[in-house]
Amino acid sequence: MSDEWVRVAAVTDVPEGGTLLVDVAGEPVCLYSLAGRIYATHDTCTHEEASLADGFIEGDCIECPLHQALFHIPTGEVRSAPATRPLRVYPVKLVEGHVHVCAAPADAP
Repeated sequence: MSDEWVRVAAVTDVPEGGTLLVDVAGEPVCLYSLAGRIYATHDTCTHEEASLADGFIEGDCIECPLHQALFHIPTGEVRSAPATRPLRVYPVKLVEGHVHVCAAPADAP
């Protein structure tokens, strides 16, 4: 992946307290709107192949719809098993009402 910014959605496409699945350079990325701020993580649960866009937001965490692993949205850290590996998180910027996601995850080497 590169460090190129990709325009993925309008800010209004991401529901407050909800999720939106987008594609960033061929990778599934889940956008979240929490208290007016947009976050982005890889969409696939690190425990098993489940889309977090279908999960449940609890405060600032996303619960996987398959086995209820819980991840902290801003950092990607695991908050509840069965997952043991954190989610990749992506830098986000808002430009003229649109969400841009950096194609390289923030935790990339």
